Amino acid sequence: MNYCSNCGQPVSLAIPEDDDRERHICRHCDTIHYQNPRIITGCLPIYDDGHEPRVLLCKRAIEPRYGKWTLPAGFMENGETAEQGAARECWEEARAKVSIGDLYNMTSIPNVNQVHLFFMATLDKPEFASGPESLEVELLKEADIPWDEISFTAVKVTLQNYFRDRANGQFPLRSGWAGPNEWGEWHWNKH
Repeated sequence: MNYCSNCGQPVSLAIPEDDDRERHICRHCDTIHYQNPRIITGCLPIYDDGHEPRVLLCKRAIEPRYGKWTLPAGFMENGETAEQGAARECWEEARAKVSIGDLYNMTSIPNVNQVHLFFMATLDKPEFASGPESLEVELLKEADIPWDEISFTAVKVTLQNYFRDRANGQFPLRSGWAGPNEWGEWHWNKH
């Protein structure tokens, strides 16, 4: 950040009084500009017609990770709940209407300042199509998921947890964090 969004004057980094980290501060109008993590909200859309349940996945038509598979998700918008955002993203990316259930997986990714929230969701009808951000949209059984072509760590972990939990018939809230270790490799730490 170079300039104050309040008055347009230059900002500088400093630790405000009674704070513990550097913030962008405007010395002209004394505005402290806080920068906080962005919320990614999405869902795990499940279609169950009485046979093996299938998951709705989208092949990305945008960067980052163009051409990789993902769950429908994106940045939460002001003025909406996380659940509303998850349903909106599913419509935008997969043209699918879902019933949003409980929060299922929360992944903090501190190195990119994001928190990913995935809700369980029910796809009542197998009606879907590619939205503007998707090349393809498919309902896939576990055996058909292209695991090496999954776009993001949080998506892969959510899918892995779902198939593990489905075997037990219980879907507890999962949370953890993902990020590069000292060798630049990604890892997942569940707590």
